[in-house]
Amino acid sequence: MAVAALCALSVGCGKEESDLENGKRLYTGQLAEGEKAPDGYQPCGACHALARANTSGTAGPDLDESFATARRDGMNKATVQGVVEDQIAHPRRNSTMPADLVEGDDARDVAAYIAEVAGQPGEDRGRLASIGRPVSNKPIAAEGGVLTMPADETGALAFASTRATAPKGPLEIVMPNPSPITHNIAIKGGPTGPVVGTGGRSAFEFSLTAKQYTYYCSVPGHEAGGMKGTLTVE
Repeated sequence: MAVAALCALSVGCGKEESDLENGKRLYTGQLAEGEKAPDGYQPCGACHALARANTSGTAGPDLDESFATARRDGMNKATVQGVVEDQIAHPRRNSTMPADLVEGDDARDVAAYIAEVAGQPGEDRGRLASIGRPVSNKPIAAEGGVLTMPADETGALAFASTRATAPKGPLEIVMPNPSPITHNIAIKGGPTGPVVGTGGRSAFEFSLTAKQYTYYCSVPGHEAGGMKGTLTVE
């Protein structure tokens, strides 16, 4: 987000109460149970790094870096929120982010959450801390020639684990997608499963040798946002 070009804007943010939990959910993709993602929505964390949201996307600016200096120079929370809201509605030229990725109250909530935490030390607390939680690294083992690696059911940019194990030889790799966001599973340098929506199943067969493989989601921004892991074959 181009902070410098927008700092001079006069914005009227913060006059309405914002829902920081909704903002963080939309930012991370970890939507509330039963909530449907807006049409065409991709989590902000797919493109932007933000430490307190546990996102590491690289397609767009690092939001901590973008706002840390501005905050030290005196930019207040209301102005940060206004800058972010303006960028959501009017992305910079040649940006990969579509205009109005989220709108209305949702846009305000995302901007309010970013304004609350970007460039700020520490960790989220209370109910905010449960959103965008770190992913499990407990290995999931292949069974009966099948490795099942579900997408995180909340829509967060993650699989059920960042680690998996399997014996060498033929293997079917299956990713059920219970989340509200489209995902797939692929092997770096190998097969790619189809992109599927809620209730879909991304799968392929692959013959493994004894080494480590990287599995990831090939939807643009999702791997950079953290949707990847290591498959160890012995």
